[in-house]
Amino acid sequence: MEKIPMTVRGEQQLRQELDALMKRRPQITEAIAEARELGDLKENAEYHAAREEQGICEAQIRDIEYKLSVAQVIDVTKMTNHGKVIFGSTVTLLDVNTDGEVTYCIVGDDEADIKKGLISVNSPIARGLIGKQEGDEVSIATPGGRKEFEIEKVEYV
Repeated sequence: MEKIPMTVRGEQQLRQELDALMKRRPQITEAIAEARELGDLKENAEYHAAREEQGICEAQIRDIEYKLSVAQVIDVTKMTNHGKVIFGSTVTLLDVNTDGEVTYCIVGDDEADIKKGLISVNSPIARGLIGKQEGDEVSIATPGGRKEFEIEKVEYV
């Protein structure tokens, strides 16, 4: 089984989501029992809705449990910062063409949210940054065209 990198924050979010789903389980079971008491199951919409909700909940629980079982949790706060871009690091970049500054944190696929500045380790930008040093200039092919960046700061936070 191949391990999938995940940040500490990502693992915590998955565990919270799993906990919420586990707390919902008994409520769904109770809803099924109440709907079953209403009579004929063939035409009982409440029963079918509760069973469908149960199926979705169980599938989400299995999915999260699998992700946690194959996760390799990486805590960059416990590593010595040598200015090198690695998984979990927060990178401040200067767009050479526009002089615009942008900050990204390199995270696992499930944690990625570009609006929050969290980019997947498998994204073109992250792949172009991994292994580079603070002060390096990088040219990265993105779906929107080639981008030129200077790595201003690398933080392990």
